[in-house]
Amino acid sequence: MSCRHYIVEGQVQGVFFRVSTRDQAHQLGLKGWVRNCADGNVELVACGAESALNELEQWLHQGPPMARVDQVTVTDWQQAMNFDGFEVI
Repeated sequence: MSCRHYIVEGQVQGVFFRVSTRDQAHQLGLKGWVRNCADGNVELVACGAESALNELEQWLHQGPPMARVDQVTVTDWQQAMNFDGFEVI
């Protein structure tokens, strides 16, 4: 299992980005969390199969219909985490 940390920039708050990300992660069998940042970005950590993480990353570049994604920054998440599911925090 791999984990990745994402920062999504653009018009990503107030457009159902977090809930849509959670739903997408559930469909892909990923675990982790997503939250709004004070600077207007969305941050998330997702853990699971490489193929599912790659699919989530592709989706993040697009987001839900009302979002405008300008940039997605991805880094490997090295901290050991034991998530029960994928939640909005």
